[in-house]
Amino acid sequence: MSTMNISLPENLKAFVDDQVSQRGYGTSSEYVRELIRKDQERQQLRALLLAGAASAPVAVADAAYFEGLRQRVGKAGAKA
Repeated sequence: MSTMNISLPENLKAFVDDQVSQRGYGTSSEYVRELIRKDQERQQLRALLLAGAASAPVAVADAAYFEGLRQRVGKAGAKA
């Protein structure tokens, strides 16, 4: 694993220290790694959403579509 040193203003360092102690992280590095992972996931989700928005519609999302969706979700919930 490689290392990276960062400089933070005192108020941000205090915030990180508080998050580490309050949220159960072992070190500030664990906290920062988690933030980076969440940002990666957010960027991946954004890319998927943008790709979906740019794609051609497959079906009309009208009242019948949503009623069918409700029925499928209801059946799936009943099985669980």
